[in-house]
Amino acid sequence: MPDLPTPQDATEAALFSECWDAVLSYADLCTSGSLTANQLATEAFTLGMREARETDFTPGRSSGRRAARLPMIPLLLTAVRNTAASWEAEGLGHKLDPDLRLWLNSEKATRYTGLPLQRPVALRGLRDMQEADASLLWLAEVEALPLSSVARRLGLDPAVAAQELEQVRALFRDRCHRAHLDTPMDAECRSYARLLDAVTRSAGADTPDDLSRHLATCVQCAEAAACLRLHGGGLPAALAGGVIGWGGLAYLERRRRAAEVRLGAGRPGAVDNDGADLKEGSGRAKVLRHGLLGAAVLISLVALGVSMMPMGSGSGDDTAAASHDDRQPVADPTAVLPSGDPTPTHTSASAAPSSSATTGTPAHKNPDPEPQGTSSSTAGSGHQGGATSSAGPSAAPAATCQVAYDLVNQWNDGFQATVTVTSSRALAGWRVQWLFHDGQRVTQMWDASVSQSGEQVTADAADYNQSVAANGTLSFGFLGTWSGSNSAPDGFTLNGADCSVS
Repeated sequence: MPDLPTPQDATEAALFSECWDAVLSYADLCTSGSLTANQLATEAFTLGMREARETDFTPGRSSGRRAARLPMIPLLLTAVRNTAASWEAEGLGHKLDPDLRLWLNSEKATRYTGLPLQRPVALRGLRDMQEADASLLWLAEVEALPLSSVARRLGLDPAVAAQELEQVRALFRDRCHRAHLDTPMDAECRSYARLLDAVTRSAGADTPDDLSRHLATCVQCAEAAACLRLHGGGLPAALAGGVIGWGGLAYLERRRRAAEVRLGAGRPGAVDNDGADLKEGSGRAKVLRHGLLGAAVLISLVALGVSMMPMGSGSGDDTAAASHDDRQPVADPTAVLPSGDPTPTHTSASAAPSSSATTGTPAHKNPDPEPQGTSSSTAGSGHQGGATSSAGPSAAPAATCQVAYDLVNQWNDGFQATVTVTSSRALAGWRVQWLFHDGQRVTQMWDASVSQSGEQVTADAADYNQSVAANGTLSFGFLGTWSGSNSAPDGFTLNGADCSVS
């Protein structure tokens, strides 16, 4: 398996960080386990970067016309699909998802590599656009990044980003319409081509019955209609399905959920105008805090009433028992349980990417894969560790655990690593902590949310992978920076209990 290419400069290093998460997310969909996902992602990333460098790829906007080529992220995702096809041809298909193998050996796959005029309209339309315009469309529609973030990444004026996106959507529609007219088609499809263009221009236009019946039976025209109809919210699916092919819609869902995580609960109290999801997350946090406060006040009143009751009836033991029954404790929503408790008192809001990271030992693939995105710390992260370490004698015994730290790749000032933890007991929520001694900083994490204070790094479970079976494993991966030395970390703990390192 080849190593990831070394970034040539700071701009390319930033590009690696932005694109790797997307590549790994799609590779995880395409494979049968997290180890093979990382292998596929690494090989595809190397292939895609070689193609980009050979065509003198330069990030950012330019006025000149470039050679027809996809923008960076869909280019790398296409490299994942092509690498998977190479694996299948070379006898390594057992490493791939069974449904992907069926697709690769069908006529559907040949549309993406066959004659140019017979490829999906969305793929041809996106390739025919300027790199900056195509990148703006892909980042906003498929990666679901807020416009302010897209503007910063592409060097646009945030004040006019929305207007530019509307113009780019219209440009994409024009390119797709031209591509559809250029497609070899039979007489019936040709007769509907201009009518299809007319009825998809307006949200209020009625689709004639005969055209509707035709779209229900003609895949080629239905794909074109999805690209031409900019209203109704179908453009992201048309882009993802038409450019990526197999797994496009699943990838789209992952990226949208990752974007929600980035905008939502990972940053308590933060104010960000990137999108409304963050505001909604803040509102939910306020409702939770107010609800807990009200519950605490109510329970305090009940306890006060019990303490003022006359003591004449019943024995002291009976009165104490009644008092105990009436005063149910309020669960701390930020406490991390010791392992094995089937009713966790908190749900960690994930800010991580969905694809499983590779580890020294393959982890169980998440049956409901999640998106992966830029990570951020969760609410109450500092308090959780304390709650775990101060558990009383009646708490469940801490899990014994074993950690495998794998340095997957390293370049001049950055690195990629994965952590796999095996727990002897079932977990209903987990927190893994360790110490870096050489000044390393974690910049991005997937399958967990990250916070770092000095040498100590804390990884909290995402909301989709909190449960771990007894003797099962949990795993997550991350990108980091280093300078001078990059020794392996130590001091690993799981929910406050020390772990051995394998």
